[in-house]
Parts: sequence; C-alpha cells; structure tokens
Amino acid sequence: MSTRNTSIRSCATRILTTLVVLTGLLTGPAAGQSRRSAPPPTRAVDQVDDLHGVKVADPYRWLEDEQDAKVLEWVDKQNVYTRDHLDGYAERAAIQKRVEELRSATTTSAPTVVGDRYFFYRREKLQNHSVLFVREGSMSAPPKIVIDPNAFSQDGTIALDWTSISPDGSLIAYGKSSSGDEKSTLYIKNVKTGAHRPDIIPNTRYCAITWAKDEKSFHYTRYPAVGTVPTGDENYNRRVYHHRLGDDWKNDPLVVGDLVTKEEMLDPYGNSTHDWEFLSRSVDWSKNDLYFRPAGDKGAFKPIAVGLDAKVSADLLHGQLLIRTDHEAPRFRIVTADPKSPAPDQWKDLIGQQEGVINSFSVVGGKIVLNMRHNAHSRVYIHGMDGKRIEEVKLPTIGTVSGISGEWDDSEFFFSFASYAHPPAVYRYDLRSHSLDLVDRMTINVNSTRYETTQEWFTSKDGTKVPMFVTHKKGLKRDGENPTLLYGYGGFNISLSPRFRPDLFVWLDRGGVYAVANLRGGGEFGRDWHQAGRRGQKQHVYDDFIGAGEALIERGFTDSDHLAIYGGSNGGLLVGACMVQRPELFRAVVCAVPLLDMIRYHNWSIARLWIPEYGSADDPEEFKWLYDYSPYHHVRAGVRYPATLFMTATSDSRVNPLHAWKMTALVQARTDGDRPILL
Repeated sequence: MSTRNTSIRSCATRILTTLVVLTGLLTGPAAGQSRRSAPPPTRAVDQVDDLHGVKVADPYRWLEDEQDAKVLEWVDKQNVYTRDHLDGYAERAAIQKRVEELRSATTTSAPTVVGDRYFFYRREKLQNHSVLFVREGSMSAPPKIVIDPNAFSQDGTIALDWTSISPDGSLIAYGKSSSGDEKSTLYIKNVKTGAHRPDIIPNTRYCAITWAKDEKSFHYTRYPAVGTVPTGDENYNRRVYHHRLGDDWKNDPLVVGDLVTKEEMLDPYGNSTHDWEFLSRSVDWSKNDLYFRPAGDKGAFKPIAVGLDAKVSADLLHGQLLIRTDHEAPRFRIVTADPKSPAPDQWKDLIGQQEGVINSFSVVGGKIVLNMRHNAHSRVYIHGMDGKRIEEVKLPTIGTVSGISGEWDDSEFFFSFASYAHPPAVYRYDLRSHSLDLVDRMTINVNSTRYETTQEWFTSKDGTKVPMFVTHKKGLKRDGENPTLLYGYGGFNISLSPRFRPDLFVWLDRGGVYAVANLRGGGEFGRDWHQAGRRGQKQHVYDDFIGAGEALIERGFTDSDHLAIYGGSNGGLLVGACMVQRPELFRAVVCAVPLLDMIRYHNWSIARLWIPEYGSADDPEEFKWLYDYSPYHHVRAGVRYPATLFMTATSDSRVNPLHAWKMTALVQARTDGDRPILL
C-alpha cells in the first residue's frame, strides 16, 4: 500500500474537503450552513455467518456489489447528503482560496542521474501532474520536457505511474493508467527525439524493469490479462518476461514464472554498472529471497539469500557484493560477499548495525552514502569502501532526505530535503570539496519562521515509549482548546518522517495543531518496531495512537472536543479502529480509502497481498485477532460516535470502496446524537 498517484486537483479537493470538515466539526456549525436532519436510509439484511464457531453479523453485505444499480444509487444519495453538510460552511471559500494559493507553488524533485543526463520532475502552479524533464550534459543545461502527463487527458484522470530509464538515458519506459486504477500500460519513448517506439505492453502494474546494457531489450514484470486466469487472479500471478524492442509483446518469452503462490512478488533490477541482474522474490512484506546472475545470461539465477527471515538487497561493484540486510541486525547492516560464494554464512560485516536504521545506501564516486533514519528523521553519512565513516552531511534542520542519486564513478550526488516548516529543496553534495550546495527550492508564500516542530515522546499502554512530531505556530498557548489534527499509519514497515505539506499552513494559521505519531507497525526503528505492530500484535498500533491522543490532551495542546484524527488506507483502518474503541476521545474522524471489514478484506482487489501483514480470517487463530479489532464488527448501538467523513473511490484498485460504504451505513444507523456521519 504505497503512495498513490493522483491528480493535483483531486488531491486539492480532498484537502479542501478535509479542512472544511475539520474546521466546522471542531468549532461548531457555521452560519448559514444547510443540513439534513438525517442521512439517506439504508436497507439492512439478516446476514449472519458462522466462522469458526462465531456468529458474525454483516447487515450491509448487499453494499459489496459495486456493479449493482441500487448500490450506486445509494452512493449518489450519500454524496448529496455530504455536500449538503459541507457546502454551507461560511469559511469554505476563504479556505479554498488559500489552499489553491499554497498548492500552486512550484515543486521540483532531486534529479535522477543517468550518465550525463539529469532527470527530474517539476509541477508548476495548479498542474494536475508533475512533468518529467531532463537536462543533458550538466545541471546548468536548459531543461527539456520528456513526459508531460498533463497532455494524457483533458481532465487529468490519466496518470504517469512509473518510469524506467535505460543505462545511458536515451530511452525511457513508462506506465500510465486511468482514474487512479494503477493498471498500467507500458510505453517507450526516445529521450532525444521525443518519438515513441511502437512497443506498447498492457498489464504492467507496478512494473519492475532491468534494461540490457545495449538497450535493445529488457526484462519486465507483467500480470495476466483478464479472462486468461480465474476471475480476480489477474491481480496476482506477477511474472518476469523478456522483451526485445520491436517484437510483439504477446510472444515475449517467460524468464521467471515458477511462483511459490500466486501472491508472490517478483522484482528484477540491475546493479550500478548494468553488468549484473538481481531478482527479489517475496511472499511477505518483511522478508525476501535474493538471486543474481550476469546481465544477459540465460542460465539460472544464483541464490544469495534464500529462506532467511529478513530483507535483503544488493549491489555489485569491483567484483564484490554489497548487501543491505536486517538479518541478525534489526536496524540493518551492510555486509560484503564474494560473488563466487555469496551465501549468508560467508558474509562479512562492512558497516555494522547503527544506532539508527540504515534506510538505504548508494555507491557514489567510490564512497558509500548511507541514508539513515534516526528517531524518525534523516541523517546522511559517507563511508569509505572499507566501511569506515568519513563524514556526516550537515542537513538544514530535522527533516527527511529522499531521492539520493549519483553515479558510482562520479563525485557528486543529489537529494531532496524537506520538513514540516522547511519547504522542499534540492541539494548537491560534492565529495571532493565536501560542500553542500542548494540547487532549487520551493518558493511559497509562507513565513516558515513563524512555526515550530517538537518531538514529543509518550508512553503507550504496555509501557513502550513512542514519539510523535507536533507542529504549530510559535507562541501557541497550551490552554487545552486548540483544534488538533492527529495523523498516523502504523503498518507495512512504512515510516512517517517529517514532510512538507503546503495545505498544512491553512490549518496552522487558524490556530490548529498538527501531530504525526510514529506508531509501531512502521519502520521508524527497524524490524522489531514493524513486527510489534503487525498480525497478532496489531492492537499495539491502536494503543499507540490512542496514547498519542491522550498525551496531546494531558500536555495541554487540546481536549477531546477539539481533537480530530486522520488516516488513509492502512491508516484508514487505524482511525476506524480507534473511533470504535475510544469514541469519546475524538470529536472528528477523517477516514480515507480504508480497510474496515477485516473478516472479508482479503476477498477483493489485491488484498491477498496483505495477508502476511494482517492475517486471514480463513485461519481460526488469525480470525480471532482480526475479529477482536475489525472496526466494522465493533460499531455499537447507542454510542455517540465522532463526526466522521469516510472517503473512497470506485476506481480504487487497492482498497475496495465497500469498506467505507458498509461502515458508513452501519455507523449512521447506530450512532447516538447529531454528529454527522458523511461519505
């Protein structure tokens, strides 16, 4: 459940909706607001399943059929009801104007360096999508458009999903999809001429590509076409194929197709010099097997690590394997191995486990650049090829580094840096002069010196210390009545490091507090932190989030009448669970693209890929822990639930909208009081 690719206008609409809801629901109805007294009625059915001896009610099972005209009619009525609540807020126009002003600031990514070409993204004003540019020869060369997704469609609903650049940067393969469904079709473009090749390959969602060094062919991942496998299985069965430019993709030979299960993920990638190819195989978000072979070799892949309960990735330079792994090092280490004998019992520590987490490594100019995560924020260290630390790159403040890119034989690398009150900036580091230079930064109508971020540590239910970042205007009075938005995720080893959100300043300038909790289940503190919040340990995540809310109240930032929570996807599950477990703690909830029926979630879309993270109700033991916290199954009658906005999309190819639909109907039917439940 990684970051979604959506148009900027749909993103801005979601932000606006969220801000309007929070502003209104945390401060009371605005003057002139139009409201219906009750939501549209929803038919309930007598559906009860016997699962492992437990009677499980599902009164809104009929809403699972997203093709049913009656379901879509119900959705339309819910949308009208929601608009009646939102559109009447007196301050909506002012909020919208400021959101659009902030979102119109130009953003630029760090360049991806490929030979003497520098590829980067830039979005100007209110463009729907970022545009991919290239500078040739040097970073001072004039930029040239490579791919402009805004030209894909007039309404912005066709997106650029992913790109893969050939070894010398002359060709680029990319995927585009419609309406956020991420079911990509692959295209190939000549970077210099701008011409497209005739090669067009469907069913390339989340495509991984390894280019041949001569750029005449590549290995890539493809899913089966609808109708060639049992219904639903087209979301799985990812295999690796070989494509020679100009050939009919239908005849592409299979490279790797012997799957352990249909859910197995295969990902090929090349080393820094494009002389070797690696293959990662995984059936679990917390571990993978790794193989390699010389690029272009048609023989079998040779194992590096198979059967370890660990994550493993590698590069191969100067005849030596460099491996990043959390095997026997939950915060990761870098080891070396001889390609002739790469098994784990032959590994030698190069850079041992650190105080922080080794988030990634890159080899640039004969040096190893480590992107570290220390207490949920970034630090960058440079080591020699002998593993000894040479220096630390001094960053502007506590924040997040991303997109480190440089060639293995060059002397410079680039990265992006941002924090809550530090607009995104691109930096260049020169390994020879040890100098850090600003390349580009967002220019935005915000005085960042007016705000401050602190890291607050609190104690969760079981005694675990958990941090959260808290941002607000300087001089904020802790009078216990500040409108506060608490955000979290807590899953899939994903870390919430400081990031810049332009729209956040609308909230902060209205006296709001923004808090981000670094919950167990994430990757902030390595493997152990992730394991402590997954599968049968998932309740720890909810305890942490509830603890964050209680800490904000105890420390005078807010109270339960001014505390809102927000989360999406796995974070939607988070806020859904917390609103039913502690409804009195929160005044408002924004629950986006959520998982909420944890008994049946694995039956739709790509959700079987998440069984290693959550478990499956098909298993009696796993059913018990899922049923214990499944939000949909713990909505009680007569409880005054927080004002809640559920947001979802019928074209979502990850989380099926039925979760939000069923939960909306159930909470509307059972809540006690006049706080609105919106969809």
